[in-house]
Amino acid sequence: MPQTPTLVAMFDSSSFHRNLYQSKEESCSELYYQDNNLLSGSLEALIQHLVPNVDYYPDRTYIFTFLLSSRLFIHPSELMARVCHVCMEQQRLNEPGLDKSQVRKIAPKILQLLTEWTETFPYDFRDERMMRNLKDTAHRITNGDEMYRKNVQQIIQNLIRKLASLTQYEELITKINAQSTDRMTVLKTKPQSIQRDIITVCSDPYTVAQQLTHIELERLSYIGPEEFVQAFVQKDPLDNNENCYSDRKKPRNLEAYVEWFNRLSYLVATEICMPVKKKHRARMIEFFIDVARECFNIGNFNSLMAIISGMNMSPVSRLKKTWAKVKTAKFDILEHQMDPSSNFYNYRTALRGAAQRSLTAHSNREKIVIPFCSLLIKDIYFLNEGCTSRLPNGHVNFEKFWELAKQVSEFMTWKQVECPFEKDRKILHYVLTAPIFSEDGKGAVKILIVYQSGKFKNPVGEQISTLMWFLS
Repeated sequence: MPQTPTLVAMFDSSSFHRNLYQSKEESCSELYYQDNNLLSGSLEALIQHLVPNVDYYPDRTYIFTFLLSSRLFIHPSELMARVCHVCMEQQRLNEPGLDKSQVRKIAPKILQLLTEWTETFPYDFRDERMMRNLKDTAHRITNGDEMYRKNVQQIIQNLIRKLASLTQYEELITKINAQSTDRMTVLKTKPQSIQRDIITVCSDPYTVAQQLTHIELERLSYIGPEEFVQAFVQKDPLDNNENCYSDRKKPRNLEAYVEWFNRLSYLVATEICMPVKKKHRARMIEFFIDVARECFNIGNFNSLMAIISGMNMSPVSRLKKTWAKVKTAKFDILEHQMDPSSNFYNYRTALRGAAQRSLTAHSNREKIVIPFCSLLIKDIYFLNEGCTSRLPNGHVNFEKFWELAKQVSEFMTWKQVECPFEKDRKILHYVLTAPIFSEDGKGAVKILIVYQSGKFKNPVGEQISTLMWFLS
């Protein structure tokens, strides 16, 4: 996707309202405008509006918005086929004796559209039908022209590279999850294998916060914008086909990212509950408070919220004697920042501040904005559920999808930031694979129960009652 101008800048309301959608079909009865803003249209007219011609190229905001939202009505492979068909018909690319000068006028624009699609929504092309349509269209417009042939070759090579990277990432996540499961199995059978905690691995909260940010930014970078939409895809009432997004190759990176949040929350709870002595548990709580504070300063709100969630889990919150030894002033401030009241007003204010800082940043360190992902998903869900996608006249409610795309485009900018911190593989490996207790971790708590003289003896006071929560 072209980097200048950014999608966020183009989605700025002033430029959006000034420039959008006035070049091709202003008089088309199938597209409805108000104050020069496209509000709705038939699906067919919107598809026509996506296709460039000699005198017209769609605005980038329209391309992104339509490619993002159209999958609520039509599968990307079918959309690609229809776009190709419209293009062939308009430019008569199927006719024998085609005028090459005519092709040279339209080819750069079609190639640019294909570039935008493959760079912004590369995961669509895991579908073999998409790849076939891409190659077929590209072949027709190159028409023996060496320069265009090289351009097409570059588009396809970049796409294949991105898809290969996704496959490697998915395999890595599977491997990490397997390692974590294996370590939990060993822990259950050999309790004495518990030799380390996070503080023994790294006692510096800032360094741990940096490594959490590494994990966050890596996992964010693989989330496709379409994943925020495909979760809500249902059968279109005006379509006789099955659910248009039921194929097995759709990416699950957003799902993996939510699972990472849950893992971090349970890791925090586990690390706090494991020490036998109250003073060690109190030290662990204070350590994670400092890690959370550093996450806030970095702009890593997702890890911040995961840590707070872990510390508010019942196994941790019920450690009354332990909490009595903790200096909680810093924790109270962090909880205030992430307070869910008034629809997370304090958090949203802090997020806007971080986003503003990012826009004027001179370094990747200042550009980091990692939103609380579950709330972002919730916002998009309620936007989708709160507004109808089809108007009574059958038109697509494009005003709704402009708002949807505006939210997702901001996320797209944040996920492109490269992490400026040096990797510490020892910390990363521990955080990603250390055994954790969770609701389904039945039996793990037995390692903390000593069977003596026919009775269970509780050697660790409040610790055992809180860990029993994991079995409930």
